[in-house]
Amino acid sequence: MTTQEETLAPALDEAMLHNHLGSIVTDAGAVMFAPLVLIGEELGLYTTLANAEPMTSAELASRTDTAERYIREWLRAHAAGGYLNYDPATDRYAMTFEQSLLFFNPDSPAYVVGFFQTALAAVQVRSQLTEAFRTGEGVGWGEHDHALFHGVEQSFRPGYLNHLVQEWIPALDGVAEKLEAGIRVADVGCGFGASTIIMAQAYPNSSFVGVDAHEPSIQAARERAEAAGLTNVRFEVATAKNYNSAPYDLVTTFDCLHDMGDPVGGAAHVFSSLKPDGTWLIVEPRAENTVEANLNPVGRFFYSVSTLVCTPCSLDQEVGLALGAQAGEARLGEVVREGGFSRFRRATETPFNLVLEARP
Repeated sequence: MTTQEETLAPALDEAMLHNHLGSIVTDAGAVMFAPLVLIGEELGLYTTLANAEPMTSAELASRTDTAERYIREWLRAHAAGGYLNYDPATDRYAMTFEQSLLFFNPDSPAYVVGFFQTALAAVQVRSQLTEAFRTGEGVGWGEHDHALFHGVEQSFRPGYLNHLVQEWIPALDGVAEKLEAGIRVADVGCGFGASTIIMAQAYPNSSFVGVDAHEPSIQAARERAEAAGLTNVRFEVATAKNYNSAPYDLVTTFDCLHDMGDPVGGAAHVFSSLKPDGTWLIVEPRAENTVEANLNPVGRFFYSVSTLVCTPCSLDQEVGLALGAQAGEARLGEVVREGGFSRFRRATETPFNLVLEARP
């Protein structure tokens, strides 16, 4: 026989329930909105809006050679999200300068199209990820849809373009002056080479090698460097533990240390490849050192990406330490010191990045 206490249902907090439902509607709307962003980019809708006076759906459709009925819904979705302004008196839509920085200008530090592309591409391997949840095995970087690699570049390149040469490198001890004079640099885990190319363009007296274990990414990086007419950069297929260890003055890792299966082994190889007075620049996603301090919108974004991409990638490799995208400065410092480094500090930061300096 059950007691009265056991049969009583918990009291319903309706305000809390409605708050949760509001959050769910926001999240579900974001999921549905993501394809609209990529469609808008591909069809030139943002470009047209950013360079025109307020337009009706018919005018935008005419200028972009698209179907008005689709454009009408697309515009309304953007206006509902606050990403376009709508004038009910004229039935016209307009893009402000601030809104254009989000969707139109890929060189803007606020450009967000890559985030949506990354999210949509990551879920293409959902069935493999579901099985990995059951088995604990990894899902390799190369197993993802190719759109993921483009999305990751689009996500990170704006930050590199607007901060790397202007703020991050000057925050390192004496490195900017060395780069101006001419030194050897290895960019490990370079992907499509955005970071490598930005540095090579800024410091023509220095020589750069970008390395990545993913051969298609290296091929893309070579094509981009050739298109830019650079002669002081080359790209090679290699891992963080076996790239050419000829002594370098500077080694860089951008948003990839946490993806490594053996980041301690990677750190040890960086240590062995540096000159005694060399520097390791480590850029990682912004994170605090405790879970509770990361329970915020930025933390949710990075934890989600880490679940879909970063952690499976690490678990697919040897050791499989799986630091996760929100490892935090303290845990990263432990890895760096285990690799042999004696000096480690936060050089600077942004709302989305930790910029760390390690020296032998």
